[in-house]
Amino acid sequence: MRPEGSDTDNIRDSLANVLARQRLAFIERGAPSLEERRADITRLRDAVKRHANAFADALSADFGSRSRQESLLADVWPVHAAARHALRRLPRWMKPKSVPVGVEFAGSRARVLVQPLGVVGIIAPWNYPVNLALCPLVAALAAGNRVMLKPSEHTQRTSELLATLLAELFPEEKVAVLLGGPEVGAAFTTLAFDHLFFTGSTAVGRRVMQAAAQNLTPVTLELGGKSPCVIAPDADLAQAAMRIANGKLFNAGQTCIAPDYVLAPRENVESFISAYQAAVKKLYPTLQANPDYTSIATDRHYARLTAALSEAREAGARIVSIDAGEADLAASRKIAPTLLIEPADDLNLMQEEIFGPILPVKAYDRLDDAIAYVNARPRPLALYYFGASAEGRDRVLSRTHSGGVTVNDALSHFVIEELPFGGVGASGMGFYHGEDGFLAFSHRKAVFLQGSVDAKKFLRAPYGKLFGAMFRFLMRG
Repeated sequence: MRPEGSDTDNIRDSLANVLARQRLAFIERGAPSLEERRADITRLRDAVKRHANAFADALSADFGSRSRQESLLADVWPVHAAARHALRRLPRWMKPKSVPVGVEFAGSRARVLVQPLGVVGIIAPWNYPVNLALCPLVAALAAGNRVMLKPSEHTQRTSELLATLLAELFPEEKVAVLLGGPEVGAAFTTLAFDHLFFTGSTAVGRRVMQAAAQNLTPVTLELGGKSPCVIAPDADLAQAAMRIANGKLFNAGQTCIAPDYVLAPRENVESFISAYQAAVKKLYPTLQANPDYTSIATDRHYARLTAALSEAREAGARIVSIDAGEADLAASRKIAPTLLIEPADDLNLMQEEIFGPILPVKAYDRLDDAIAYVNARPRPLALYYFGASAEGRDRVLSRTHSGGVTVNDALSHFVIEELPFGGVGASGMGFYHGEDGFLAFSHRKAVFLQGSVDAKKFLRAPYGKLFGAMFRFLMRG
């Protein structure tokens, strides 16, 4: 639906009305059964499968040109995988979990009940608008919630397809899709949800958290940051370059966990440049008419990237453009894969998440220098380590902080449903995927069941010698 009215108050009232109807439905009907949750997830999974090609068409139209295979692989398949994983494991996730109470409470029991929170809000971004809308939706439905979803206005065709599809699958009291621009998004964040899930930039994430704080709404923030690739001296450079290029250029670098910069041993920098050029030419022999190579999604982001490259060029940075001699890329809003060698740290491309096919390369002398460089900056959403030795790998893993890590590859940790996905520090808070997603949208209620034997009676007034003996017992060891 599109919220009625044009002014802020009317938009917020329209959104609040949807929230009130969903909350009333949740209160009246209670938590859905395992069977109902499975039916909801199955309907969603099957519908996404049926509309896979329609989503790929809509995504390509929204981007100007987007690889069909990348859309199917990165936007459609993860939803299917998340649904399949949840359907298999949901009975175990929902089952109350008994916990030990200790000898002090002998005869009593304790358990954890996992309950849905109620009504949750999901704000999805434009870079993977199907995946990052529907994978959180799978988790929220698995947890038994009702959902209000705000997709991105920058991918209008895809967002409208999502709205149409979800309206066919669910009543608005269960899942409501709210279309609209920034004014709808801003009003959405002010609603008193039971949980708010946001995927997007760190800058917008700060505003989302600030708005949610007015209602003490708990948030999951999946943000981004500058995800480093640390190449160890013993790394296979050809292999590392191919895997970094694949991770960097997938969706033309418009990925929150895309490799953002490379730290390479000083003596290997030139070899890495050559290996990366060879990898790019193998992956994308041409660019302009190549349907595998995705356009930059919007004019604004294209202008931002070209301006950042111009700044680097004017500052004297060494720029290696791998463009196969094609001069008309701007017509299709494509940017050639580009290396930025030893850029100054004050350049925009070294300060902000790049979100495009530009890859800075910095040299280091000792692995500890690379670790120090990473640690001197905000904690990233992902880190990639390339090397053969376990010692170097474990040193980087233990001495750096990031949301997640893939070793000797890029992006792969994102698609493992058993791994939690989320950021740390400026790259986000909270986790989802698999059981972590189920728990993100759940309340774990502690329940204590007093038995017929009550050892605590010795800890009540009036206090006497038995209290002293009992307290000494409690303090044993």
